[in-house]
Amino acid sequence: MRILAVETALGACSVALLDGEKILAHRFEEMARGHAEALAPMVEAAMAEAGAPFSALGRLAVTTGPGTFTGQRVGLAFMRGLRVALKKPLTGVTTLEAMAAAAQSPRVAAIHDARRDEAYLLLWEKDHVVYAPAVMPFAEAVEKIRAFGSCTLVGTGAPAVHDRLGEDFILTDIRQPDALWVARLALRQPVSDAVPAPLYLRPPDAKLPEEHRPEKVRGREAAEPVLRPAVRPES
Repeated sequence: MRILAVETALGACSVALLDGEKILAHRFEEMARGHAEALAPMVEAAMAEAGAPFSALGRLAVTTGPGTFTGQRVGLAFMRGLRVALKKPLTGVTTLEAMAAAAQSPRVAAIHDARRDEAYLLLWEKDHVVYAPAVMPFAEAVEKIRAFGSCTLVGTGAPAVHDRLGEDFILTDIRQPDALWVARLALRQPVSDAVPAPLYLRPPDAKLPEEHRPEKVRGREAAEPVLRPAVRPES
């Protein structure tokens, strides 16, 4: 089973093409922005390296979040388009699951800096999620990891957690999700016709100006008189 996976939701852009457990092509590049411009060329390069036509793919996979509002949509839009064009199933995997799986450890805490002194947190044990992705104050996430007990730490928040909790918590160098582990996790999941949706744990930072928000527009429309064209009676 050949699977193409992409990841654009956080601070990197990556592509992986696997045939079962065999890696046919893999690209990973850390980037704060520019995912939309980088993704298609990376996919094309990976497919060319493997010498594989898109028609040879059996499955597709993509991260759903949590992540940046724009980054999540880049990968999902691209892979949804491929899903329609190729008529192949598309599997969604969270960014935190991908990082936790990459640690290859029995117990993992995936903690990623969500800014505003908050963190995205997932707890993982024996290849299963035991605490689903959530956003919370960073201090609260640290206490949840402390209560979880000795484990491996991944994500951009991992160094700060390690500083606070000590040597019983193993610090890795995994800071970003990688499409390689998105593909591997997707292959463990059953094939589904469902379309993955973005995982938003909080609203986007960017907001419409007050006068353009839907509730304001609806209010203005309700208050304005309806203008109807004059109709002349037939003579």
